[in-house]
Amino acid sequence: MKGNVHSIETFGTVDGPGIRYVVFTQGCLLRCLYCHNADTWETGKGKIMSTDEIMADFESYLPFIEASGGGITVSGGEPLLQLDFLIDLFKKCKARGIHTTLDTSGGCYSTEESFQQKLAELLPYIDLVLLDLKHIEEKAHKRLTGRSNENILAFARYLSDHKVPAWIRHVLVPGWTDAEEDLRKLSSFIHSLQNVRKIEVLPYHKLGVYKWQNLGYKYLLEDVESPSAEAVEIAKAILEAKPEAVASAGAGESRSA
Repeated sequence: MKGNVHSIETFGTVDGPGIRYVVFTQGCLLRCLYCHNADTWETGKGKIMSTDEIMADFESYLPFIEASGGGITVSGGEPLLQLDFLIDLFKKCKARGIHTTLDTSGGCYSTEESFQQKLAELLPYIDLVLLDLKHIEEKAHKRLTGRSNENILAFARYLSDHKVPAWIRHVLVPGWTDAEEDLRKLSSFIHSLQNVRKIEVLPYHKLGVYKWQNLGYKYLLEDVESPSAEAVEIAKAILEAKPEAVASAGAGESRSA
Protein backbone atom coordinates (compact mmCIF):
# COMPACT_ATOMS: atom_id res chain seq x y z
CA MET A 1 0.00 0.00 0.00
CA LYS A 2 1.35 3.42 -1.01
CA GLY A 3 0.52 6.94 0.08
CA ASN A 4 1.44 10.57 -0.55
CA VAL A 5 3.96 11.61 2.09
CA HIS A 6 5.16 15.16 2.61
CA SER A 7 8.03 14.42 4.98
CA ILE A 8 9.23 12.30 7.91
CA GLU A 9 10.61 13.39 11.29
CA THR A 10 12.61 10.70 13.03
CA PHE A 11 12.91 12.27 16.50
CA GLY A 12 9.58 13.92 17.30
CA THR A 13 8.99 14.87 20.93
CA VAL A 14 5.70 16.82 20.77
CA ASP A 15 3.48 14.46 18.80
CA GLY A 16 2.44 11.92 21.42
CA PRO A 17 4.15 10.10 24.30
CA GLY A 18 7.89 9.45 24.18
CA ILE A 19 10.05 9.85 21.11
CA ARG A 20 7.99 9.59 17.92
CA TYR A 21 8.69 8.69 14.33
CA VAL A 22 6.36 11.17 12.63
CA VAL A 23 4.99 10.69 9.11
CA PHE A 24 3.53 13.90 7.66
CA THR A 25 1.03 13.04 4.95
CA GLN A 26 0.29 15.29 1.99
CA GLY A 27 -3.13 16.90 1.47
CA CYS A 28 -5.57 18.80 3.70
CA LEU A 29 -9.07 20.24 3.27
CA LEU A 30 -8.68 23.00 5.88
CA ARG A 31 -6.94 26.31 5.21
CA CYS A 32 -6.07 27.43 8.72
CA LEU A 33 -4.84 31.03 8.78
CA TYR A 34 -2.03 30.08 11.19
CA CYS A 35 -1.02 26.79 9.55
CA HIS A 36 2.71 26.14 9.80
CA ASN A 37 2.55 23.35 7.21
CA ALA A 38 0.84 25.16 4.31
CA ASP A 39 3.05 23.17 1.95
CA THR A 40 1.08 20.04 2.90
CA TRP A 41 -2.28 21.38 1.68
CA GLU A 42 -2.31 20.30 -1.95
CA THR A 43 -3.51 16.74 -2.49
CA GLY A 44 -1.88 14.32 -4.91
CA LYS A 45 1.59 15.76 -4.31
CA GLY A 46 4.49 14.73 -2.09
CA LYS A 47 6.61 11.62 -2.22
CA ILE A 48 4.93 8.32 -3.02
CA MET A 49 5.98 5.88 -0.29
CA SER A 50 4.85 2.37 0.55
CA THR A 51 4.06 1.27 4.07
CA ASP A 52 6.85 -1.31 3.74
CA GLU A 53 9.35 1.48 2.99
CA ILE A 54 8.23 3.41 6.05
CA MET A 55 8.42 0.36 8.30
CA ALA A 56 11.91 -0.51 7.03
CA ASP A 57 13.15 3.01 7.76
CA PHE A 58 11.39 3.06 11.12
CA GLU A 59 13.14 -0.13 12.26
CA SER A 60 16.52 1.61 12.52
CA TYR A 61 15.13 4.04 15.12
CA LEU A 62 13.06 1.50 17.02
CA PRO A 63 15.47 0.84 19.95
CA PHE A 64 15.55 4.55 20.93
CA ILE A 65 11.82 4.97 20.40
CA GLU A 66 10.85 1.89 22.41
CA ALA A 67 13.17 2.87 25.26
CA SER A 68 11.37 6.20 25.53
CA GLY A 69 7.89 4.68 25.48
CA GLY A 70 7.29 6.25 22.09
CA GLY A 71 6.07 4.99 18.74
CA ILE A 72 4.85 6.19 15.37
CA THR A 73 2.63 9.22 14.73
CA VAL A 74 0.91 9.97 11.43
CA SER A 75 0.20 13.67 11.01
CA GLY A 76 -0.27 15.99 8.07
CA GLY A 77 -1.76 17.49 6.18
CA GLU A 78 -4.71 15.30 7.03
CA PRO A 79 -4.03 11.56 7.42
CA LEU A 80 -7.71 10.61 7.21
CA LEU A 81 -7.68 11.60 3.53
CA GLN A 82 -5.59 8.46 2.96
CA LEU A 83 -7.46 5.87 5.01
CA ASP A 84 -6.29 2.78 3.11
CA PHE A 85 -2.66 3.81 3.55
CA LEU A 86 -3.23 4.58 7.21
CA ILE A 87 -4.98 1.27 7.89
CA ASP A 88 -2.18 -0.73 6.28
CA LEU A 89 0.56 1.17 8.11
CA PHE A 90 -1.07 0.94 11.53
CA LYS A 91 -1.83 -2.77 11.07
CA LYS A 92 1.86 -3.40 10.45
CA CYS A 93 2.79 -1.28 13.45
CA LYS A 94 0.47 -3.18 15.78
CA ALA A 95 1.79 -6.50 14.47
CA ARG A 96 5.19 -5.31 15.75
CA GLY A 97 3.79 -4.01 19.04
CA ILE A 98 4.47 -0.37 18.11
CA HIS A 99 2.40 2.38 19.76
CA THR A 100 0.35 4.26 17.16
CA THR A 101 -0.88 7.85 17.26
CA LEU A 102 -3.09 9.66 14.77
CA ASP A 103 -2.71 13.45 14.66
CA THR A 104 -5.79 14.87 12.95
CA SER A 105 -8.17 17.79 12.71
CA GLY A 106 -11.01 15.44 11.80
CA GLY A 107 -11.73 17.88 9.00
CA CYS A 108 -12.64 15.22 6.45
CA TYR A 109 -14.81 13.10 8.77
CA SER A 110 -17.89 11.86 6.93
CA THR A 111 -20.97 9.81 7.69
CA GLU A 112 -20.82 8.25 4.23
CA GLU A 113 -20.91 4.47 4.43
CA SER A 114 -17.55 3.90 2.71
CA PHE A 115 -15.75 6.31 5.05
CA GLN A 116 -17.46 4.83 8.12
CA GLN A 117 -16.50 1.30 7.12
CA LYS A 118 -12.84 2.18 6.67
CA LEU A 119 -12.75 4.22 9.86
CA ALA A 120 -14.22 1.28 11.78
CA GLU A 121 -11.50 -0.92 10.32
CA LEU A 122 -8.83 1.56 11.43
CA LEU A 123 -10.00 2.10 15.04
CA PRO A 124 -8.64 -1.15 16.57
CA TYR A 125 -5.15 -0.17 15.45
CA ILE A 126 -5.14 3.33 16.99
CA ASP A 127 -3.68 3.73 20.48
CA LEU A 128 -4.12 7.51 20.68
CA VAL A 129 -5.66 10.38 18.72
CA LEU A 130 -4.32 13.93 18.90
CA LEU A 131 -7.42 15.94 17.98
CA ASP A 132 -7.05 19.62 17.13
CA LEU A 133 -10.17 21.56 18.09
CA LYS A 134 -9.59 24.96 16.55
CA HIS A 135 -12.76 26.86 17.52
CA ILE A 136 -16.08 25.91 19.09
CA GLU A 137 -18.15 28.53 17.21
CA GLU A 138 -18.97 27.55 13.64
CA LYS A 139 -18.79 31.05 12.07
CA ALA A 140 -15.47 31.77 13.75
CA HIS A 141 -14.22 28.34 12.68
CA LYS A 142 -15.09 29.12 9.06
CA ARG A 143 -13.22 32.44 9.23
CA LEU A 144 -10.22 30.69 10.73
CA THR A 145 -10.09 27.54 8.58
CA GLY A 146 -12.37 28.06 5.60
CA ARG A 147 -14.70 25.26 6.69
CA SER A 148 -17.40 24.42 9.20
CA ASN A 149 -16.54 22.60 12.43
CA GLU A 150 -19.72 20.48 12.34
CA ASN A 151 -18.03 17.31 11.09
CA ILE A 152 -15.04 17.88 13.38
CA LEU A 153 -17.23 17.98 16.48
CA ALA A 154 -19.07 14.92 15.16
CA PHE A 155 -15.74 13.13 14.82
CA ALA A 156 -14.86 14.04 18.42
CA ARG A 157 -18.14 12.49 19.56
CA TYR A 158 -17.49 9.43 17.41
CA LEU A 159 -14.12 8.89 19.10
CA SER A 160 -15.75 9.31 22.49
CA ASP A 161 -18.52 6.84 21.66
CA HIS A 162 -15.92 4.29 20.56
CA LYS A 163 -13.71 4.97 23.60
CA VAL A 164 -10.61 5.87 21.57
CA PRO A 165 -8.14 7.67 23.90
CA ALA A 166 -7.61 11.28 22.82
CA TRP A 167 -5.52 14.30 23.63
CA ILE A 168 -7.35 17.52 22.78
CA ARG A 169 -5.23 20.30 21.33
CA HIS A 170 -6.20 23.95 20.98
CA VAL A 171 -4.00 26.56 19.32
CA LEU A 172 -4.25 29.84 21.22
CA VAL A 173 -4.29 32.69 18.69
CA PRO A 174 -4.65 36.14 20.28
CA GLY A 175 -7.79 37.84 19.06
CA TRP A 176 -9.01 34.71 17.29
CA THR A 177 -9.25 31.71 19.63
CA ASP A 178 -8.63 33.15 23.09
CA ALA A 179 -11.98 34.73 24.07
CA GLU A 180 -12.97 33.52 27.53
CA GLU A 181 -16.58 32.82 26.52
CA ASP A 182 -15.42 30.64 23.62
CA LEU A 183 -12.95 28.82 25.84
CA ARG A 184 -15.72 28.09 28.33
CA LYS A 185 -17.94 26.69 25.56
CA LEU A 186 -15.06 24.59 24.29
CA SER A 187 -14.40 23.35 27.83
CA SER A 188 -18.04 22.32 28.14
CA PHE A 189 -17.81 20.36 24.90
CA ILE A 190 -14.54 18.69 25.88
CA HIS A 191 -15.98 17.63 29.24
CA SER A 192 -18.97 16.08 27.47
CA LEU A 193 -16.55 13.57 25.91
CA GLN A 194 -15.65 10.35 27.73
CA ASN A 195 -12.26 9.61 26.16
CA VAL A 196 -10.11 12.69 26.80
CA ARG A 197 -6.82 11.87 28.53
CA LYS A 198 -5.10 15.24 28.20
CA ILE A 199 -5.73 18.83 27.11
CA GLU A 200 -2.95 20.84 25.48
CA VAL A 201 -2.95 24.56 24.72
CA LEU A 202 -0.46 25.33 21.98
CA PRO A 203 0.71 28.95 21.66
CA TYR A 204 0.37 30.50 18.22
CA HIS A 205 3.70 31.14 16.45
CA LYS A 206 4.99 32.36 13.11
CA LEU A 207 7.56 29.64 12.40
CA GLY A 208 5.79 28.60 9.20
CA VAL A 209 5.31 32.07 7.67
CA TYR A 210 8.25 31.57 5.32
CA LYS A 211 6.43 28.63 3.74
CA TRP A 212 3.46 30.88 2.93
CA GLN A 213 5.84 33.37 1.35
CA ASN A 214 7.59 30.68 -0.70
CA LEU A 215 4.21 29.42 -1.92
CA GLY A 216 3.09 32.93 -2.86
CA TYR A 217 0.28 32.98 -0.26
CA LYS A 218 -0.68 36.09 1.69
CA TYR A 219 -0.28 35.52 5.43
CA LEU A 220 -3.19 37.37 7.09
CA LEU A 221 -2.04 37.01 10.70
CA GLU A 222 1.27 38.81 10.26
CA ASP A 223 0.37 41.41 12.90
CA VAL A 224 -0.66 38.79 15.48
CA GLU A 225 1.95 38.08 18.13
CA SER A 226 2.37 34.92 20.20
CA PRO A 227 0.33 34.79 23.43
CA SER A 228 2.07 35.28 26.74
CA ALA A 229 2.88 32.30 28.93
CA GLU A 230 0.29 33.62 31.41
CA ALA A 231 -2.41 33.70 28.72
CA VAL A 232 -1.63 30.12 27.78
CA GLU A 233 -1.88 29.00 31.41
CA ILE A 234 -5.19 30.82 31.89
CA ALA A 235 -6.63 29.23 28.77
CA LYS A 236 -5.41 25.80 29.88
CA ALA A 237 -7.00 26.27 33.32
CA ILE A 238 -10.34 27.17 31.73
CA LEU A 239 -10.28 24.21 29.37
CA GLU A 240 -9.25 21.75 32.05
CA ALA A 241 -11.76 22.92 34.63
CA LYS A 242 -15.17 21.29 34.71
CA PRO A 243 -17.81 23.64 33.27
CA GLU A 244 -19.40 24.41 36.65
CA ALA A 245 -15.98 25.30 38.08
CA VAL A 246 -15.27 27.62 35.17
CA ALA A 247 -18.65 29.32 35.59
CA SER A 248 -17.99 29.82 39.29
CA ALA A 249 -14.57 31.34 38.63
CA GLY A 250 -16.02 33.65 36.00
CA ALA A 251 -18.63 34.93 38.46
CA GLY A 252 -15.94 35.99 40.87
CA GLU A 253 -13.50 37.68 38.53
CA SER A 254 -13.08 38.79 34.95
CA ARG A 255 -10.22 37.16 33.10
CA SER A 256 -9.13 37.68 29.54
CA ALA A 257 -6.81 35.35 27.59
